[in-house]
This record gives sequence, structure tokens and C-alpha cells, in this order.
Amino acid sequence: MKYSVKINSVKTIDEIENSWNNDDFRELLKRFDYADSDIIKPNELKEYLFMAISDFEPDEAAAIVLDYKLSEELTEGQIENLSHEMMREKVSENYSDIYIHKLLFNINQLLYKAYNGKFPAAKATVIEFEMREEPDEKTEITKELVLKALGAGLLEKNLITRLFKEQLDGNVSFAEAEGIIWDLYDKGGSQYEMTTSEKWLTKLDIKNMEFECTVTPFTEKVEKE
Repeated sequence: MKYSVKINSVKTIDEIENSWNNDDFRELLKRFDYADSDIIKPNELKEYLFMAISDFEPDEAAAIVLDYKLSEELTEGQIENLSHEMMREKVSENYSDIYIHKLLFNINQLLYKAYNGKFPAAKATVIEFEMREEPDEKTEITKELVLKALGAGLLEKNLITRLFKEQLDGNVSFAEAEGIIWDLYDKGGSQYEMTTSEKWLTKLDIKNMEFECTVTPFTEKVEKE
């Protein structure tokens, strides 16, 4: 499949918009022993939560927020370990399970701002781009397809191109694409927006802002009996 790709903008952010809502803030206030969250005005919830969090040690606060968001994915022991690791390193970049990196980023940044920098500051990258199939056959644009197409415009030193060459070439399945790209939005008219960690991609990794490429889909081989 052949595509023409044009990258329109690349920006760095420290918070994903709408990653937390008022229901999250109210529930977390209860978990941080603030009993009257229901009477707080919506626009003041985050401020009150930050005040409640500050009454706890950073690792204790991390464990509470991790449990709220990831209790179904992680054991108590893993949450306990992560609550300490978060003080020393960017777990949203380094944790072994890349499929929860987005959640870890949101948790990390909430705690980073609540404690005015006691946690490492993580960053994310938002890319707006145009991607058209040649000829125009309207193939579904998936995270895997986007990474394979963008790979053609990245420098060889980029971490994705170095770690996932076989996946980009279509030789093996690229399930990791679901964890590498955190969000992918179709904005209409062949315009898309994606969010990922700056670990995987920044503006400095891009070799060409406009290019054509060929994407090879992975086809699982069936052994003949």
C-alpha cells in the first residue's frame, strides 16, 4: 500500500487534555480522606485535590492514585514498587508494560504538578499530519499503519526505527503500536492527530516532513501440513 504523508505540526506537551475529569477528582478526594468533595465547586476540585494530596508523603500519594487507575492491571506489590520508582524515574517511559504508559504518564503528571516538581517531569508529543493512500482506496488508518508510514520519514537513530525494524517492514506483527501511539484521531479530510511519548518521537527524530512511502501489512504465515 502506497501513501503520501505530510507532517503539519509537531508539539511537546506536559499534559493530555481531558485526561482527568471531575468524577476522577471527587473520587480521589475521597481516597485522600477529604469527606466533603460533593460540596466543592467543579472549577475548584483540582485545587482542593492538590491540597489534599500534599498532606501525604509522595510515595503514599502515588500508591493511592496508581490503585485508583490501575488496580485491575497491577497487583498490590507492583503498585507499591511503582509508587517508589516514580520518585526516581519516568515510569511512563521505562515501565515494562508499554500498554499502560499513557495511564502512567497521566498519573505522573498529576503528581508532578501536585508536588511542584518532586516527581520527574514527563513529556508527550502531539503530531498533526495528512496521510493519503495512493490510489485513494480508503483503507482504515490504524495505529500500526500510521507508525509504519511515519517510519519512512524518521531518522535511523530514532528508537522506533531501531527497536521495531522487523515490525515496520511487515515481517512480524506490530502489536506494540497500540502502546506506542496513545491516541489517534481522524479529523476528516485525511487529516489525523496522534499522541505518543517523547521517548518514542520528537521533532528532532523527523527526517522528512513530507514524503511518500510503501507500507507492507503483516500476514501471518500458515504452515502447510
